[in-house]
Amino acid sequence: MNDTTPDSLIPYDEIVQDALRAVVGRVLGEVEKNGGLPGEHHFYITFKTRAPGVNIPQHLLERFPDEMTIVIQNRYWDLRVLPATFEVGLSFNQVPAKLHIPFAAITGFVDPAVNFALQFQVANAEDADAPEHSEAENDAPLAEPIEDGSNVVSVDFTRKK
Repeated sequence: MNDTTPDSLIPYDEIVQDALRAVVGRVLGEVEKNGGLPGEHHFYITFKTRAPGVNIPQHLLERFPDEMTIVIQNRYWDLRVLPATFEVGLSFNQVPAKLHIPFAAITGFVDPAVNFALQFQVANAEDADAPEHSEAENDAPLAEPIEDGSNVVSVDFTRKK
């Protein structure tokens, strides 16, 4: 008898990763459909900034050449969830920006309000040795909500450890 497990011809790990990323899409889709975050929920979403299909402003790409974490909590607008990607408007240092992020680029999703977290495998071995990214100086939540008809959410960045 042989104690080693044979190599699978079915890419189970990849299938599971895709299914878990679909959880992120479904959660964001519910937020989009309901017009905002319920209760105390907020999300930390970490993604590879140079992954195929990611579209973020050049100044953010220069500051976060490998990976970036956004927190959707108090100020956001134009959340749009598509089958393979999502788009969201956020403010960085008082400058509005539109981010387009494929679900395949996401490496982590956390909802601290309910202690829920998903970690995703890095697409290739080169990414595993990438340098840590620094914290961003994102816009702080407003003391008073903006009455402009938009949903309001804030963005924050954290250092990946």
